[in-house]
Amino acid sequence: MSIIETEASLHEAHRDNHTHRDVNGGWLRPAVFGAMDGLVSNLALMTGVAGGAVSHQTIVITGLAGLAAGAFSMAAGEYTSVASQRELVEAELDVERRELRKHPVDEMEELAALYVARGVEPALAREVAMQLSKDPEQALEIHAREELGIDPDDLPSPMVAAVSSFGSFALGALLPLLPYLLGATQLWPAVLLALVGLFGCGAVVARVTARSWWFSGLRQLALGGAAAAVTYGLGILFGAAL
Repeated sequence: MSIIETEASLHEAHRDNHTHRDVNGGWLRPAVFGAMDGLVSNLALMTGVAGGAVSHQTIVITGLAGLAAGAFSMAAGEYTSVASQRELVEAELDVERRELRKHPVDEMEELAALYVARGVEPALAREVAMQLSKDPEQALEIHAREELGIDPDDLPSPMVAAVSSFGSFALGALLPLLPYLLGATQLWPAVLLALVGLFGCGAVVARVTARSWWFSGLRQLALGGAAAAVTYGLGILFGAAL
């Protein structure tokens, strides 16, 4: 009895702990990329303009323009990219659907061959393929997974990608602009807040990856800081030349 109870408890523990994060969601990549891009690009844009010794008003207008232009650009780019990818997948699914309708036996044999290639005995592979091929929609889903590596029921949404990238870019781009909107007249508060935001974004990204939070945070801090330093130097150089 104790052995059975122990095995049952181990099974329940495995079931409760053996969960995976969503790696196919259509919102995570554009949201993360949008926030990083918004922070880095608007910080670099504002420091570049500030390096040219322009007025406080010019820096604020530049930051607002960078936020708006970048957010709309990110949203449009993500929508077009994801929509094109989805249309390509749907076209391939239509091809597979026609093949299943015109050549069901050949498609069943093809599925059986895939299972054989993975180590299943030929007779068993053919039996499994026959059982799975009885339902046309189930057969399409299995062929799509096995041959194309996609899930027809979990295709990314262009609208979700666009909205995610728009909102995250705008939020990221707002950080270096926020001190100026609250009354700051010098560049350093904006740079400090943006660098803290870069480290925080990197640390948050580490929550869905295998990297440690401090490594991911420092890496993003270094990349964003380097971009801001280069554009600030260019602003000083061009400002002096003009």
